[in-house]
Amino acid sequence: MKNIVIFGAPGSGKGTQSDLMIEKYGLGHISTGDVLRKEIKEETELGKTAKMFIDKGQLIPDDLMIDILAHVYDGFGKDHDGVIFDGFPRTIPQAEALSKMLDERGHKVAAMIELDVPEEELMTRLIKRGQESGRSDDNEETIKKRLDVYHSQTAPLIEWYKKENIHNHINGLGEMSRIFGDICQVVDAI
Repeated sequence: MKNIVIFGAPGSGKGTQSDLMIEKYGLGHISTGDVLRKEIKEETELGKTAKMFIDKGQLIPDDLMIDILAHVYDGFGKDHDGVIFDGFPRTIPQAEALSKMLDERGHKVAAMIELDVPEEELMTRLIKRGQESGRSDDNEETIKKRLDVYHSQTAPLIEWYKKENIHNHINGLGEMSRIFGDICQVVDAI
């Protein structure tokens, strides 16, 4: 089972590379943003609880997020090929909770794939994405805040996953096909 955490700053290509992995390997995909929107739209009990926090401008507590992810993960069935976790974990306590949730099912994270892209390139990509998609959070001021949060809160996960011996650094700058080829080497070795 190839459970993979895809990791990188906003604009590093996580979504694009996840789509390619899904196509090639038949993996499931759990994007926390997509999952939350779906649970809220479907008015599930978890979605209603999550919406209460969001409506108050509060972050969703880690235990609730894990409950939501466990619900979605279990929806893939017992014999799935693996799942890509995209946008989660974002903190060390979340990584520990994810590891515990998977362990309770006899599963584990097989690899953490870090897409490393220089900050100047991230800014360029995100500003371009904002112009093309109209995403309101892809403006220079918001992008800088998102990158600051990434560096202060999320980047420490790199060291945590190195200690778990499942960290894989990928140079996320360059041709998409070369980047995907590097990712495939990691996935094929699991």
